[in-house]
Amino acid sequence: MVIRTLPVVILLAGTFAIVAACGHSPAAPSPDSAASIASPSIAPGAASAPSPQMVTDGRPNIMVNMHDACEPDSFNAAAGPGTCVRNGGVLFDNFIAQLTANQFVGAWHFAPGVANARVGETFLASNTGGEVHTFTEVADFGGGIVPPLNQLSGNPNVAPECTALEADDFVAPGQTYHETVDHAGTVKFQCCIHPWMRLVATVK
Repeated sequence: MVIRTLPVVILLAGTFAIVAACGHSPAAPSPDSAASIASPSIAPGAASAPSPQMVTDGRPNIMVNMHDACEPDSFNAAAGPGTCVRNGGVLFDNFIAQLTANQFVGAWHFAPGVANARVGETFLASNTGGEVHTFTEVADFGGGIVPPLNQLSGNPNVAPECTALEADDFVAPGQTYHETVDHAGTVKFQCCIHPWMRLVATVK
């Protein structure tokens, strides 16, 4: 498996370095004990418990956690300093092996993966992991900004919204992204770095 994935690892290193530069956070978050590697049976978009709600300024907010389980030494060696700032976790080679075998890595996910909301409510997507993520609304799920991850996750067609990201769309570890829903229907969110990280919301 190491021989098979070695070219991918080399290609990922250069691409991840760009992503790390976009969203490096100088302060490491506190260790996330809940971000240990998840069972590979957890598929992207799988149903999960309803997200907790919190009220700010009289408006209900829907909490979403952006999880990952990167191991800093191996990720930083492969992809550049600052790529991963959490403690412990999944070695980079194991991450690539899981992604190659399953087209997703279970520990990298949004929780919940499904949610109900009302027009005017705000999703608060908190990065509880050690890598940069995005919480991007897309018309249809697709690939993101890291071509090797698109290939390994089976997402060859890039979501157009991922090609128009701005600096504040990148959510560093410990930060929270706000997205208010302004229309009813089915609303989709994904990470434009790890495109199997997804949430589907039914908005009324």
